[in-house]
Amino acid sequence: MDWLQSLFFSGHGVANSVVAICLVAILGLAAGEIKIKAIKLGIAGPLFVGIAFGHFGLRMEKEILEFARDFGLILFVYAVGITVGPGFLEAFRKEGVLLNALAAFIVISGGIIAVGLHFGFSLPLDVVVGLFSGGTTNTPSLAAGMEMLKELKATSEQIGVPGQAYAVAYPFGIIGILLTMGLVRMIFRINVAADSDRWQTAPDTDRKTIETMNIDVCNPEIVGNPIGKLRPLRDQEVVVSRFMQAGTQRVASPDDPVHIGDTVLAIGPRPELKELCDSLGREASVRLQDVQSPIKAQRLIVTSSQALGKRIADFSTSGVIVTRLSRGNAELIPDRAIKLQFGDQVMCVGEEERLQAFAKVLGNDPKAMQHTQMIPIFLGIFLGAFLGSVPLFIPGLPAPLKLGLAGGPVVIAITLSRIGHIGPLVWHMPAATTSALREIGITMFMCCVGLYAGNSFINTLIHGDGFKWMACATLITFLPLCLAGLLARGVFKLNYLTVCGVLAGSMTDPPALAFANAIHPSDAQATAYATVYPLTMCLRILAPQIMLAALWAASTH
Repeated sequence: MDWLQSLFFSGHGVANSVVAICLVAILGLAAGEIKIKAIKLGIAGPLFVGIAFGHFGLRMEKEILEFARDFGLILFVYAVGITVGPGFLEAFRKEGVLLNALAAFIVISGGIIAVGLHFGFSLPLDVVVGLFSGGTTNTPSLAAGMEMLKELKATSEQIGVPGQAYAVAYPFGIIGILLTMGLVRMIFRINVAADSDRWQTAPDTDRKTIETMNIDVCNPEIVGNPIGKLRPLRDQEVVVSRFMQAGTQRVASPDDPVHIGDTVLAIGPRPELKELCDSLGREASVRLQDVQSPIKAQRLIVTSSQALGKRIADFSTSGVIVTRLSRGNAELIPDRAIKLQFGDQVMCVGEEERLQAFAKVLGNDPKAMQHTQMIPIFLGIFLGAFLGSVPLFIPGLPAPLKLGLAGGPVVIAITLSRIGHIGPLVWHMPAATTSALREIGITMFMCCVGLYAGNSFINTLIHGDGFKWMACATLITFLPLCLAGLLARGVFKLNYLTVCGVLAGSMTDPPALAFANAIHPSDAQATAYATVYPLTMCLRILAPQIMLAALWAASTH
């Protein structure tokens, strides 16, 4: 049985490391799925199981543990960057500015409180980083802090402390946000159902749905004028897909003159369609879509590398008109200047032969949507590790600031996912691939952090400053959330369900979003969560690095 003991407890060899990580991952992920009402540990399960196994003697070779931990981190943050990148800039439009400002306030105020606790209670920097990350249930923040400690030449013991502090702070990090949601609801005596109804009926241009309208031309003042000169079409807020003249349908063109008795089919938001209808005449009783004709509508997928980056206007001579464009979860009116990206779905109108030819130009290969190009993934990770290693020399700091293995890959991933493609290389990953990379990466990271911290966690909790850490973590969690919630509702009069989404998103906490969704069925929570998630994730990664660099510099002077 010596081989069995060696396999599990020797702490040497690749086989020992694989067994250790897999054992912790299996039991940890299973523990993370255990629900108590709407709350579960989730990905923190492997951390706590790793701590338990580490306490009872399960070991890994140090070099292998550090490699597995850091490579898991790279996979996770790269997948996160690919996910949030396409919607990163769009998150700042309209109401998103206020929501992101509130989320940024939560992150920054939490950092300020952590710094205050460092000076007020003489907490070591490695502890502060762990409490800041655990109190906000944000694992990338923990990873970024540990990476920065390595850059600042911290000892191996110091690098292991943030994982212990994270584990101590994590439970209230989950509970604190739920208490805040309840406190805001109680203080303002909120009728949740009424707030949900108000959100659904609020005039928000970001939530406009695209509709179709058949219009009869009966306004003599516009007869003979090109339809493309009318304002809704000129501003590309509406698309006219087809005409019917004297009982015959044809594909529309902006240069087509309109005549009394024509019927046009227009696509766009309801207010703009109403404006076009008022200009042309009246809404028609006939639906051109239902009239037998050679004009057909077909949804095509952009998968050909030759179509990527081309504007919709570049296909104006194809005899096909693009009436809608779906990108991710958004449905857009296709501005002629929009450049096509891999995975775009376009609704096209034209004769069947021309539609078939256009489908070949765009690719229209559904299987390609499920195919993962491996070269872009490894190229992106290479560029991320390279960028993360570039030193940024800032006067007054004891060490150059680096984005590190937590910051470099996420910045590169966001950038590449925004670019979409470079030649034949496409930075699109199917949702299943992205999810797998993210979950494998974070699981590896949490297993290794737990095993690393387990050796001294129980001793620190019982005989050390564990309870003092808990109290400090409670302040880091609760004060920023409470202040932001009161401001959002009391000063800015935001919808309660939107406030819940912002609070969950500011912590990048899916269990908190699930709890918010359980309060009342609505899309408001998920919309706000998705709006603030990209910026919050980047701030959570950068905050501990900036804190550590500044405080380390202050402590050495």
